[in-house]
Amino acid sequence: MTISTKRRWLLLAVVSAGLLLITLDNSILYAALPTLVEDLGASSSEGLWIINAYPVVMAGLLLGSGTLGDRVGHRRMFLIGLVVFGAASLGAAFSTGPEALIAARAFLAVGAAAMMPATLALIRVTFDDERERNMAIAVWGTIAVVGSALGPIISGILLQHFWWGSVFIINIPVVLAAVVATLFVAPPNDPDISKRWDLVSSLLALVALVGLVIAIKETAKTDPDPAVIAAAVLAAAVGGWTFARRQRRLPYPLLDFAIFRNRAFLAGVLAAGFALFAIAGIQLVTTQRFQLVEGFTPLRAGFLVAAVAVGAFPTAVLGGAVLHRVGLLPLITGGLALGAVGTVLVLTNFATSMGLLVTGLIITGSGLGAAMSVASSAIMGNVPARRAGMASSVEEVSYEFGSLVAVALLGSLLTAVYSATIDLPAGVPEQARDSLDSALALAGQGSGANSALITAASEAFDGAYLAVLIVVATVLAVGALATGVLLRRHGPGSALSGPAHL
Repeated sequence: MTISTKRRWLLLAVVSAGLLLITLDNSILYAALPTLVEDLGASSSEGLWIINAYPVVMAGLLLGSGTLGDRVGHRRMFLIGLVVFGAASLGAAFSTGPEALIAARAFLAVGAAAMMPATLALIRVTFDDERERNMAIAVWGTIAVVGSALGPIISGILLQHFWWGSVFIINIPVVLAAVVATLFVAPPNDPDISKRWDLVSSLLALVALVGLVIAIKETAKTDPDPAVIAAAVLAAAVGGWTFARRQRRLPYPLLDFAIFRNRAFLAGVLAAGFALFAIAGIQLVTTQRFQLVEGFTPLRAGFLVAAVAVGAFPTAVLGGAVLHRVGLLPLITGGLALGAVGTVLVLTNFATSMGLLVTGLIITGSGLGAAMSVASSAIMGNVPARRAGMASSVEEVSYEFGSLVAVALLGSLLTAVYSATIDLPAGVPEQARDSLDSALALAGQGSGANSALITAASEAFDGAYLAVLIVVATVLAVGALATGVLLRRHGPGSALSGPAHL
Protein backbone atom coordinates (compact mmCIF):
# COMPACT_ATOMS: atom_id res chain seq x y z
CA MET A 1 0.00 0.00 0.00
CA THR A 2 1.37 3.41 -1.06
CA ILE A 3 0.96 6.14 1.54
CA SER A 4 0.74 9.79 0.47
CA THR A 5 3.58 12.15 1.27
CA LYS A 6 1.40 14.15 3.67
CA ARG A 7 0.39 11.05 5.62
CA ARG A 8 3.99 9.84 5.83
CA TRP A 9 5.18 13.06 7.45
CA LEU A 10 2.13 13.26 9.70
CA LEU A 11 2.96 9.75 10.86
CA LEU A 12 6.50 10.87 11.60
CA ALA A 13 5.09 13.66 13.77
CA VAL A 14 2.91 11.19 15.66
CA VAL A 15 5.63 8.63 16.38
CA SER A 16 8.01 11.47 17.28
CA ALA A 17 5.48 12.61 19.90
CA GLY A 18 5.51 9.10 21.36
CA LEU A 19 9.31 9.02 21.35
CA LEU A 20 9.44 12.44 23.02
CA LEU A 21 7.32 11.12 25.89
CA ILE A 22 9.61 8.12 26.32
CA THR A 23 12.83 10.12 26.38
CA LEU A 24 11.40 12.88 28.58
CA ASP A 25 10.51 10.36 31.27
CA ASN A 26 14.11 9.16 31.31
CA SER A 27 15.32 12.51 32.66
CA ILE A 28 12.28 14.45 33.86
CA LEU A 29 12.64 13.35 37.49
CA TYR A 30 16.21 14.59 37.95
CA ALA A 31 14.99 18.03 39.09
CA ALA A 32 11.84 16.69 40.77
CA LEU A 33 13.46 13.98 42.91
CA PRO A 34 14.14 16.09 46.04
CA THR A 35 10.48 17.16 46.09
CA LEU A 36 9.29 13.60 45.54
CA VAL A 37 11.47 12.24 48.35
CA GLU A 38 10.21 14.90 50.77
CA ASP A 39 6.50 14.68 49.89
CA LEU A 40 6.32 10.88 49.79
CA GLY A 41 8.69 10.24 52.69
CA ALA A 42 10.94 8.06 50.51
CA SER A 43 14.27 6.70 51.72
CA SER A 44 17.43 7.25 49.70
CA SER A 45 17.16 3.71 48.30
CA GLU A 46 13.52 4.23 47.35
CA GLY A 47 14.45 7.52 45.71
CA LEU A 48 17.06 5.71 43.63
CA TRP A 49 14.52 3.15 42.47
CA ILE A 50 11.96 5.84 41.64
CA ILE A 51 14.49 6.97 39.04
CA ASN A 52 15.87 3.58 38.01
CA ALA A 53 12.72 1.45 37.77
CA TYR A 54 11.87 3.04 34.42
CA PRO A 55 15.13 2.49 32.45
CA VAL A 56 15.89 -0.88 34.06
CA VAL A 57 12.53 -2.45 33.18
CA MET A 58 12.50 -0.85 29.73
CA ALA A 59 15.98 -2.14 28.89
CA GLY A 60 14.92 -5.65 29.88
CA LEU A 61 11.75 -5.62 27.76
CA LEU A 62 12.89 -3.78 24.62
CA LEU A 63 14.34 -6.71 22.72
CA GLY A 64 11.29 -8.90 23.16
CA SER A 65 8.78 -6.15 22.44
CA GLY A 66 10.40 -5.23 19.13
CA THR A 67 10.33 -8.79 17.86
CA LEU A 68 6.75 -9.18 19.12
CA GLY A 69 5.91 -6.14 16.98
CA ASP A 70 7.14 -8.01 13.90
CA ARG A 71 4.54 -10.68 14.69
CA VAL A 72 1.49 -8.69 15.83
CA GLY A 73 2.06 -5.51 13.83
CA HIS A 74 3.87 -2.32 14.75
CA ARG A 75 0.77 -0.09 14.58
CA ARG A 76 -0.95 -2.28 17.15
CA MET A 77 2.12 -2.31 19.41
CA PHE A 78 2.38 1.48 19.24
CA LEU A 79 -1.28 1.92 20.20
CA ILE A 80 -1.02 -0.60 23.04
CA GLY A 81 2.10 1.16 24.31
CA LEU A 82 0.40 4.55 24.24
CA VAL A 83 -2.58 3.30 26.26
CA VAL A 84 -0.37 1.60 28.86
CA PHE A 85 1.86 4.67 29.07
CA GLY A 86 -1.12 6.96 29.61
CA ALA A 87 -2.63 4.75 32.31
CA ALA A 88 0.72 4.44 34.09
CA SER A 89 1.23 8.23 33.95
CA LEU A 90 -2.11 8.73 35.69
CA GLY A 91 -1.19 6.19 38.35
CA ALA A 92 2.21 7.78 38.90
CA ALA A 93 0.78 11.29 39.26
CA PHE A 94 -1.54 10.25 42.09
CA SER A 95 0.77 7.78 43.87
CA THR A 96 0.38 7.97 47.65
CA GLY A 97 3.70 6.40 48.59
CA PRO A 98 7.14 5.56 47.19
CA GLU A 99 6.25 1.90 46.57
CA ALA A 100 3.24 2.89 44.46
CA LEU A 101 5.34 5.36 42.47
CA ILE A 102 8.07 2.78 41.84
CA ALA A 103 5.42 0.33 40.58
CA ALA A 104 3.90 3.02 38.36
CA ARG A 105 7.32 3.85 36.92
CA ALA A 106 7.85 0.17 36.11
CA PHE A 107 4.42 0.12 34.43
CA LEU A 108 5.43 3.24 32.46
CA ALA A 109 8.45 1.28 31.23
CA VAL A 110 6.17 -1.48 29.90
CA GLY A 111 4.32 1.07 27.78
CA ALA A 112 7.56 2.69 26.66
CA ALA A 113 9.08 -0.67 25.71
CA ALA A 114 6.03 -1.47 23.56
CA MET A 115 6.10 1.94 21.89
CA MET A 116 9.76 2.63 21.28
CA PRO A 117 10.65 -0.12 18.76
CA ALA A 118 7.34 0.53 16.98
CA THR A 119 8.23 4.19 16.40
CA LEU A 120 11.31 3.34 14.37
CA ALA A 121 9.79 0.27 12.73
CA LEU A 122 6.79 2.29 11.48
CA ILE A 123 9.20 4.74 9.87
CA ARG A 124 11.08 1.85 8.25
CA VAL A 125 7.97 0.30 6.71
CA THR A 126 6.30 3.61 5.74
CA PHE A 127 9.13 5.52 4.04
CA ASP A 128 10.07 3.55 0.92
CA ASP A 129 12.37 6.18 -0.60
CA GLU A 130 15.84 5.92 0.91
CA ARG A 131 16.48 9.67 1.01
CA GLU A 132 13.12 10.37 2.66
CA ARG A 133 13.70 7.54 5.11
CA ASN A 134 17.14 8.89 6.03
CA MET A 135 15.64 12.30 6.73
CA ALA A 136 12.79 10.80 8.78
CA ILE A 137 15.19 8.69 10.84
CA ALA A 138 17.37 11.78 11.37
CA VAL A 139 14.36 13.60 12.83
CA TRP A 140 13.70 10.54 15.04
CA GLY A 141 17.27 10.60 16.33
CA THR A 142 17.06 14.32 17.01
CA ILE A 143 13.90 13.89 19.07
CA ALA A 144 15.70 11.32 21.23
CA VAL A 145 18.42 13.86 22.07
CA VAL A 146 16.05 16.79 22.52
CA GLY A 147 13.68 14.83 24.77
CA SER A 148 16.46 13.83 27.12
CA ALA A 149 17.76 17.40 27.32
CA LEU A 150 14.31 18.91 27.87
CA GLY A 151 13.41 16.65 30.81
CA PRO A 152 15.13 18.71 33.56
CA ILE A 153 13.89 21.98 32.01
CA ILE A 154 10.25 20.91 31.84
CA SER A 155 10.25 19.48 35.35
CA GLY A 156 11.90 22.65 36.67
CA ILE A 157 9.20 24.82 35.07
CA LEU A 158 6.34 22.63 36.28
CA LEU A 159 7.65 22.45 39.85
CA GLN A 160 7.68 26.23 40.06
CA HIS A 161 3.91 26.32 39.52
CA PHE A 162 2.39 22.89 40.27
CA TRP A 163 2.77 19.82 42.47
CA TRP A 164 5.18 17.02 41.57
CA GLY A 165 2.47 14.91 39.92
CA SER A 166 2.29 17.45 37.09
CA VAL A 167 5.45 15.95 35.57
CA PHE A 168 3.35 12.85 34.80
CA ILE A 169 0.00 14.54 34.07
CA ILE A 170 1.48 16.36 31.06
CA ASN A 171 1.80 12.96 29.35
CA ILE A 172 -1.98 12.42 29.25
CA PRO A 173 -3.04 14.96 26.57
CA VAL A 174 -0.11 13.95 24.35
CA VAL A 175 -1.09 10.28 24.65
CA LEU A 176 -4.74 10.99 23.79
CA ALA A 177 -3.82 13.10 20.75
CA ALA A 178 -1.31 10.48 19.54
CA VAL A 179 -3.86 7.64 19.82
CA VAL A 180 -6.42 9.54 17.72
CA ALA A 181 -3.84 10.62 15.15
CA THR A 182 -2.41 7.09 14.83
CA LEU A 183 -5.82 5.71 13.93
CA PHE A 184 -6.00 8.13 11.00
CA VAL A 185 -2.45 8.38 9.64
CA ALA A 186 -0.68 5.10 10.44
CA PRO A 187 -0.61 2.40 7.75
CA PRO A 188 -2.87 -0.61 8.29
CA ASN A 189 -1.58 -3.08 10.84
CA ASP A 190 0.49 -5.69 9.04
CA PRO A 191 1.13 -8.63 11.37
CA ASP A 192 3.14 -11.62 10.24
CA ILE A 193 1.51 -14.50 12.09
CA SER A 194 3.95 -16.94 10.55
CA LYS A 195 6.57 -15.51 12.91
CA ARG A 196 6.63 -17.19 16.30
CA TRP A 197 7.29 -15.00 19.31
CA ASP A 198 9.05 -16.99 21.99
CA LEU A 199 7.99 -15.90 25.49
CA VAL A 200 10.78 -17.94 27.10
CA SER A 201 13.42 -16.08 25.08
CA SER A 202 11.90 -12.76 26.06
CA LEU A 203 12.02 -13.68 29.75
CA LEU A 204 15.63 -14.87 29.45
CA ALA A 205 16.59 -11.58 27.80
CA LEU A 206 14.86 -9.71 30.62
CA VAL A 207 16.75 -11.71 33.26
CA ALA A 208 20.10 -11.19 31.53
CA LEU A 209 19.69 -7.48 30.94
CA VAL A 210 18.20 -6.62 34.33
CA GLY A 211 20.84 -8.75 36.08
CA LEU A 212 23.60 -6.86 34.29
CA VAL A 213 22.06 -3.50 35.16
CA ILE A 214 21.70 -4.40 38.84
CA ALA A 215 25.30 -5.64 38.92
CA ILE A 216 26.54 -2.35 37.45
CA LYS A 217 24.47 -0.25 39.82
CA GLU A 218 25.42 -2.23 42.92
CA THR A 219 29.12 -2.12 42.00
CA ALA A 220 28.84 1.65 41.62
CA LYS A 221 27.65 2.11 45.21
CA THR A 222 29.99 3.45 47.89
CA ASP A 223 29.40 0.35 50.00
CA PRO A 224 28.45 -2.45 47.56
CA ASP A 225 27.01 -5.75 48.72
CA PRO A 226 29.15 -8.62 47.33
CA ALA A 227 26.26 -11.07 47.62
CA VAL A 228 23.98 -8.86 45.49
CA ILE A 229 26.73 -8.37 42.91
CA ALA A 230 27.44 -12.11 42.73
CA ALA A 231 23.75 -12.97 42.38
CA ALA A 232 23.22 -10.33 39.69
CA VAL A 233 26.29 -11.37 37.71
CA LEU A 234 25.22 -15.01 37.94
CA ALA A 235 21.70 -14.16 36.73
CA ALA A 236 23.11 -12.09 33.85
CA ALA A 237 25.59 -14.81 32.83
CA VAL A 238 23.13 -17.72 33.03
CA GLY A 239 20.33 -15.73 31.41
CA GLY A 240 22.58 -14.47 28.62
CA TRP A 241 24.16 -17.85 27.89
CA THR A 242 20.80 -19.64 27.89
CA PHE A 243 19.27 -16.92 25.72
CA ALA A 244 22.07 -17.11 23.11
CA ARG A 245 21.95 -20.92 23.07
CA ARG A 246 18.19 -20.91 22.61
CA GLN A 247 18.31 -18.38 19.74
CA ARG A 248 20.59 -20.60 17.70
CA ARG A 249 18.08 -23.44 17.90
CA LEU A 250 14.89 -21.52 17.07
CA PRO A 251 13.58 -21.15 13.51
CA TYR A 252 12.30 -17.66 14.43
CA PRO A 253 14.69 -16.32 17.07
CA LEU A 254 14.02 -13.26 19.18
CA LEU A 255 17.46 -12.03 18.12
CA ASP A 256 19.28 -13.30 15.05
CA PHE A 257 22.95 -12.76 15.85
CA ALA A 258 23.74 -12.87 12.14
CA ILE A 259 22.65 -9.24 11.81
CA PHE A 260 25.82 -8.21 13.64
CA ARG A 261 27.95 -9.59 10.80
CA ASN A 262 26.98 -6.51 8.84
CA ARG A 263 29.70 -3.97 9.66
CA ALA A 264 27.51 -0.94 9.06
CA PHE A 265 24.78 -2.32 11.33
CA LEU A 266 27.31 -3.06 14.10
CA ALA A 267 28.88 0.39 13.74
CA GLY A 268 25.44 1.96 14.07
CA VAL A 269 24.71 0.02 17.26
CA LEU A 270 28.08 0.99 18.78
CA ALA A 271 27.64 4.64 17.79
CA ALA A 272 24.22 4.77 19.45
CA GLY A 273 25.62 3.40 22.69
CA PHE A 274 28.70 5.65 22.71
CA ALA A 275 26.63 8.75 21.95
CA LEU A 276 24.07 8.13 24.71
CA PHE A 277 26.86 7.30 27.16
CA ALA A 278 28.37 10.72 26.50
CA ILE A 279 25.09 12.65 26.55
CA ALA A 280 23.83 11.06 29.77
CA GLY A 281 27.21 11.38 31.47
CA ILE A 282 27.66 15.04 30.56
CA GLN A 283 24.08 15.86 31.56
CA LEU A 284 24.39 14.07 34.90
CA VAL A 285 27.66 15.58 36.10
CA THR A 286 27.19 19.06 34.62
CA THR A 287 23.80 19.64 36.25
CA GLN A 288 25.25 18.49 39.59
CA ARG A 289 28.42 20.57 39.33
CA PHE A 290 26.68 23.83 38.50
CA GLN A 291 23.95 23.39 41.11
CA LEU A 292 26.30 22.38 43.94
CA VAL A 293 29.40 24.46 43.16
CA GLU A 294 28.01 27.48 41.33
CA GLY A 295 24.59 27.64 43.04
CA PHE A 296 22.49 27.28 39.87
CA THR A 297 18.80 26.47 40.27
CA PRO A 298 17.65 23.15 38.73
CA LEU A 299 15.95 25.11 35.94
CA ARG A 300 19.06 27.12 35.12
CA ALA A 301 21.22 23.98 35.16
CA GLY A 302 18.70 22.32 32.85
CA PHE A 303 18.96 25.20 30.40
CA LEU A 304 22.75 24.91 30.48
CA VAL A 305 22.85 21.25 29.46
CA ALA A 306 20.19 21.98 26.82
CA ALA A 307 23.09 23.44 24.83
CA VAL A 308 23.82 19.85 23.79
CA ALA A 309 20.37 19.62 22.19
CA VAL A 310 20.85 23.03 20.53
CA GLY A 311 23.93 21.67 18.81
CA ALA A 312 22.39 18.31 17.99
CA PHE A 313 19.21 19.41 16.24
CA PRO A 314 20.63 21.01 13.06
CA THR A 315 23.38 18.45 12.51
CA ALA A 316 21.00 15.52 12.99
CA VAL A 317 18.65 16.87 10.33
CA LEU A 318 21.51 17.88 8.03
CA GLY A 319 23.14 14.47 8.49
CA GLY A 320 20.03 12.73 7.24
CA ALA A 321 19.80 15.09 4.26
CA VAL A 322 23.39 14.58 3.06
CA LEU A 323 23.89 10.95 4.08
CA HIS A 324 23.34 9.61 0.57
CA ARG A 325 26.16 11.85 -0.68
CA VAL A 326 28.81 11.66 2.02
CA GLY A 327 28.29 8.12 3.31
CA LEU A 328 28.28 6.72 6.83
CA LEU A 329 31.96 7.06 7.72
CA PRO A 330 32.33 10.87 7.82
CA LEU A 331 29.10 11.36 9.78
CA ILE A 332 29.33 8.56 12.35
CA THR A 333 33.09 8.48 12.93
CA GLY A 334 33.49 12.20 12.36
CA GLY A 335 30.52 12.94 14.63
CA LEU A 336 31.95 10.93 17.53
CA ALA A 337 35.35 12.56 17.01
CA LEU A 338 33.76 16.03 17.01
CA GLY A 339 31.93 15.10 20.21
CA ALA A 340 35.29 14.24 21.79
CA VAL A 341 36.71 17.63 20.71
CA GLY A 342 33.73 19.45 22.22
CA THR A 343 34.10 17.53 25.48
CA VAL A 344 37.77 18.51 25.67
CA LEU A 345 36.73 22.15 25.21
CA VAL A 346 34.29 21.78 28.12
CA LEU A 347 36.81 20.14 30.45
CA THR A 348 39.46 22.78 29.80
CA ASN A 349 37.16 25.77 30.32
CA PHE A 350 34.32 24.82 32.68
CA ALA A 351 35.77 26.77 35.62
CA THR A 352 37.04 29.80 33.69
CA SER A 353 34.73 30.70 30.79
CA MET A 354 30.98 30.17 30.57
CA GLY A 355 31.10 31.16 26.88
CA LEU A 356 33.65 28.49 26.00
CA LEU A 357 31.82 25.95 28.17
CA VAL A 358 28.56 26.51 26.28
CA THR A 359 30.46 26.46 22.98
CA GLY A 360 31.97 23.10 23.95
CA LEU A 361 28.54 21.68 24.82
CA ILE A 362 27.13 22.87 21.49
CA ILE A 363 30.06 21.34 19.57
CA THR A 364 29.62 18.08 21.49
CA GLY A 365 25.92 18.04 20.65
CA SER A 366 26.66 18.81 17.00
CA GLY A 367 28.90 15.79 16.66
CA LEU A 368 26.70 13.40 18.61
CA GLY A 369 23.52 14.57 16.86
CA ALA A 370 24.97 13.72 13.46
CA ALA A 371 26.33 10.39 14.70
CA MET A 372 23.05 9.35 16.34
CA SER A 373 20.77 10.18 13.44
CA VAL A 374 23.05 8.46 10.93
CA ALA A 375 23.55 5.51 13.27
CA SER A 376 19.80 4.93 13.09
CA SER A 377 19.98 4.95 9.29
CA ALA A 378 22.89 2.49 9.35
CA ILE A 379 20.91 0.14 11.57
CA MET A 380 17.52 0.31 9.88
CA GLY A 381 18.96 0.46 6.36
CA ASN A 382 20.88 -2.78 6.78
CA VAL A 383 18.03 -5.11 7.66
CA PRO A 384 14.98 -6.07 5.59
CA ALA A 385 11.58 -4.62 6.54
CA ARG A 386 10.54 -7.95 8.06
CA ARG A 387 13.27 -7.51 10.69
CA ALA A 388 12.51 -3.83 11.40
CA GLY A 389 11.23 -4.53 14.91
CA MET A 390 14.25 -6.65 15.81
CA ALA A 391 16.69 -4.03 14.49
CA SER A 392 14.99 -1.12 16.22
CA SER A 393 14.98 -3.05 19.50
CA VAL A 394 18.72 -3.69 19.27
CA GLU A 395 19.34 0.02 18.70
CA GLU A 396 17.14 1.07 21.61
CA VAL A 397 18.74 -1.45 23.97
CA SER A 398 22.04 0.16 22.98
CA TYR A 399 20.61 3.60 23.79
CA GLU A 400 19.30 2.52 27.19
CA PHE A 401 22.48 0.72 28.16
CA GLY A 402 24.66 3.61 27.09
CA SER A 403 22.66 5.85 29.38
CA LEU A 404 22.46 3.38 32.27
CA VAL A 405 26.18 2.62 32.23
CA ALA A 406 26.98 6.32 32.13
CA VAL A 407 24.82 7.10 35.17
CA ALA A 408 26.12 4.11 37.14
CA LEU A 409 29.84 4.26 36.33
CA LEU A 410 30.36 7.99 35.92
CA GLY A 411 28.28 8.77 39.00
CA SER A 412 30.45 6.33 40.95
CA LEU A 413 33.65 7.84 39.54
CA LEU A 414 32.49 11.34 40.48
CA THR A 415 31.95 10.28 44.11
CA ALA A 416 35.14 8.20 44.31
CA VAL A 417 37.46 10.94 43.02
CA TYR A 418 35.81 13.54 45.25
CA SER A 419 36.17 11.35 48.37
CA ALA A 420 39.78 10.45 47.58
CA THR A 421 41.01 13.97 46.84
CA ILE A 422 39.22 16.28 49.28
CA ASP A 423 41.62 17.86 51.78
CA LEU A 424 39.50 18.26 54.90
CA PRO A 425 40.34 21.21 57.17
CA ALA A 426 41.25 20.39 60.76
CA GLY A 427 38.31 19.53 62.95
CA VAL A 428 35.89 18.75 60.11
CA PRO A 429 34.01 15.41 60.46
CA GLU A 430 34.84 12.62 58.01
CA GLN A 431 31.19 12.70 56.90
CA ALA A 432 32.14 15.63 54.65
CA ARG A 433 34.14 13.16 52.56
CA ASP A 434 31.00 11.22 51.55
CA SER A 435 29.71 13.80 49.06
CA LEU A 436 29.65 17.49 48.25
CA ASP A 437 26.06 17.62 49.53
CA SER A 438 27.25 16.37 52.94
CA ALA A 439 30.10 18.88 53.03
CA LEU A 440 27.80 21.79 52.21
CA ALA A 441 25.31 20.66 54.84
CA LEU A 442 28.06 20.54 57.48
CA ALA A 443 29.42 23.91 56.46
CA GLY A 444 26.08 25.61 56.91
CA GLN A 445 26.24 29.38 56.97
CA GLY A 446 29.40 29.73 59.07
CA SER A 447 32.80 31.18 58.31
CA GLY A 448 36.40 30.25 59.10
CA ALA A 449 36.72 26.46 58.97
CA ASN A 450 33.32 26.24 57.35
CA SER A 451 34.42 28.53 54.56
CA ALA A 452 37.59 26.48 54.16
CA LEU A 453 35.48 23.32 53.96
CA ILE A 454 33.34 24.77 51.19
CA THR A 455 36.46 25.75 49.24
CA ALA A 456 38.10 22.34 49.72
CA ALA A 457 34.93 20.45 48.80
CA SER A 458 34.31 22.56 45.70
CA GLU A 459 37.90 22.08 44.50
CA ALA A 460 37.67 18.32 45.02
CA PHE A 461 34.38 18.15 43.17
CA ASP A 462 35.83 20.13 40.28
CA GLY A 463 38.66 17.60 40.12
CA ALA A 464 36.13 14.78 40.04
CA TYR A 465 34.15 16.57 37.32
CA LEU A 466 37.33 16.92 35.29
CA ALA A 467 38.07 13.19 35.67
CA VAL A 468 34.59 12.25 34.45
CA LEU A 469 34.86 14.49 31.39
CA ILE A 470 38.26 12.97 30.55
CA VAL A 471 36.63 9.52 30.61
CA VAL A 472 33.77 10.74 28.37
CA ALA A 473 36.21 12.27 25.87
CA THR A 474 38.29 9.07 25.86
CA VAL A 475 35.24 6.87 25.31
CA LEU A 476 34.14 9.02 22.37
CA ALA A 477 37.64 8.81 20.87
CA VAL A 478 37.56 5.01 21.22
CA GLY A 479 34.12 4.99 19.60
CA ALA A 480 35.39 7.06 16.69
CA LEU A 481 38.29 4.65 16.20
CA ALA A 482 36.11 1.52 16.38
CA THR A 483 33.46 2.80 13.99
CA GLY A 484 36.15 4.14 11.67
CA VAL A 485 37.56 0.63 11.30
CA LEU A 486 34.11 -0.90 10.74
CA LEU A 487 33.05 1.77 8.21
CA ARG A 488 36.29 2.14 6.30
CA ARG A 489 34.47 1.15 3.07
CA HIS A 490 31.52 3.48 3.72
CA GLY A 491 33.03 6.83 2.80
CA PRO A 492 31.68 9.43 0.35
CA GLY A 493 29.78 7.92 -2.56
CA SER A 494 29.52 4.47 -1.01
CA ALA A 495 26.35 2.47 -0.57
CA LEU A 496 24.58 2.99 2.75
CA SER A 497 23.61 -0.63 3.13
CA GLY A 498 25.09 -4.01 2.53
CA PRO A 499 24.15 -7.68 2.85
CA ALA A 500 21.74 -8.08 5.73
CA HIS A 501 22.81 -11.64 6.56
CA LEU A 502 19.20 -12.59 7.29
